[in-house]
Formats: sequence, C-alpha cells, structure tokens
Amino acid sequence: METIDGKKVNVEVANRDFKYYIFDWDDNILHMPTRIYLEKLGRDGVWRPVSVSTGTYALVRTDVEHYRMPRSGGRAAAFRDFQDSPDARTDDLAFIRDTKSALARIASGESAGPSFETLRKTLREGRIFAIVTARGHAPETIREAVRLFIDRVLSQDERDEMLANLRGYRHCFDKVDVFGTDEEELDYFLSMCRYHAVTNPDFRERLECDRDFGTRFAAADAERRPELAKEFAIRDFVEHLFRTLQRTNALGREVAVGFSDDDAGNVSAVSDYIRSELARRFGGFKFVVYDTSDPTLANGRKVTVAGQLKLPGF
Repeated sequence: METIDGKKVNVEVANRDFKYYIFDWDDNILHMPTRIYLEKLGRDGVWRPVSVSTGTYALVRTDVEHYRMPRSGGRAAAFRDFQDSPDARTDDLAFIRDTKSALARIASGESAGPSFETLRKTLREGRIFAIVTARGHAPETIREAVRLFIDRVLSQDERDEMLANLRGYRHCFDKVDVFGTDEEELDYFLSMCRYHAVTNPDFRERLECDRDFGTRFAAADAERRPELAKEFAIRDFVEHLFRTLQRTNALGREVAVGFSDDDAGNVSAVSDYIRSELARRFGGFKFVVYDTSDPTLANGRKVTVAGQLKLPGF
C-alpha cells in the first residue's frame, strides 16, 4: 500500500490476475420480493390468475401445459413490476424498493442469493463486472441498486479497501497520479461496469439492430428470446473487457470471465453460446459458468466452459 496524492493506493493490484464476473440478479444475488403474474390451469380445466416468485418462474416458464401469460395484457402484464415507472422518483422505483426490502431481510438474518458474497468480493477488490437480468429496468436503475448494495452491505473497512484498489487500478493502468474524491472514483468505477436489463426497450432496440443477433432474435420463439438476449449482453461485456484491456496494454495477462445464473435454461444456452462463439473469438480467455439453480449448493455448480487458465477462486 502506498500513499499518492494524499490517498491510500494499493499498487499491488498490478500483479493480480484478471478475473471478471457477469451476474444475474434475481435469486442469484438477492431473493427479490417482485412477483410475476401468470395464469395457471386448475384440475377443473379452468385458467386462473396466479402470482409466482422469480425462482418459481425459472422452474415453470417452459411448462406451457399448466402456466401461461395472462390473456389480457400478455407478457407486459405478467412482468409489469419488472419495468420502471416513467414518472417515479428513483426511490419509488419498484426495483429500488424491492432491493431495499431484500437487503433488509438479509440484515435481519435471512439467506442471500448464492452469488451474494461473490459480488461483495468483486466490489471489495474493485473488479469490473456486469449485471445481466431478464428485467426491463434502465441501466441507471440497476446501477443505483448496486450503489445500495455497496452502502448497505460493505463495511467501512471494505469500502476503504475497495477505494484503495480502485485507485490502484487507475494508477497502474490509467497512469493517474491525481485522484478525484471518493465519490468521483466510485462513479468512474461503476461507469466501467455494465448493467443490462434485456427486456428494456433501449436494449432490445440495440439487439434488433445487430447484424447477427437481430436476425436470430426475430426468428426465435418467445421462450428462446430471453436466452438470446442474455447471450447478446454477455457478448457486449466481453467485447467491452477486450477493448479495456487493449487500451491499457494488458491483453497479455491471464483473463477469466465467470457467469452465474439461477435459471438452468439460461445456463445451458449461455454455455453453448460461449463454446460455439465466444471461445473462438476470445481464445485467450477462460470462461466459467456457475449454475446456481440448486439451492442445496452454496455457490452453485461450476462448469469450466472454455480455457484452461488455473486462477485461484475460479
């Protein structure tokens, strides 16, 4: 640890391996109270309204014999709490409100999601990450939820460690010797991360305009589209990492990217996509997928999809 510009700077980050993470949010980081509104077929053959948690939806979303989107309003009605209200203040947005509720329950002793501690460590170490969720919120909304996580989960010592690491990366790779305030350095770090809600209209417009994914997305059925959207978001993050490492002359270092999701269908689709496409484009990267759908496994089931780099903790 050194003191530069009157601030603590961890210059040892220059010797670290490069590990980056992509996190699903619901039931992977936090068990959110947000509900999905469906219709369920009863034993009497009548379809009736039912609301389910995100964890239950991950299990029943392909069970088209017993569950369906509401006849009135369809998918938009089913996921109405997964979008931002255009006129709401930030504190009144459903995602922010539900994040506060989920964090409060953890503070009261309830269990967190299987990747909760990994996100905590990622923030503490100042590593770039991405949030990729099937929700439809604006990137700014998800980023604000991450700020809530930092404020309410990290201790003061952990926040100090995070800031020293962030200054270390800026000093060693961006050649910065004069730092901003703690708030400015944190904002810069969070701006380097990615926040993709794949049913957000702006995100979908980007996807549909993409030469490759736009065609595939247009031809896909309703169940396949969320998986394709997550694949597009993951590609975006890996490309962002590549450009960042290229800009800082760090492409010769060991690089590993981990993806965690509690939806087994997403895990399978993303694993196939990494093997068939990303591993070919980014041959020097190691890709690891964590299937966190089994609640009996504390950190999920780890699958090394591509690459053989032996990095601690991966």
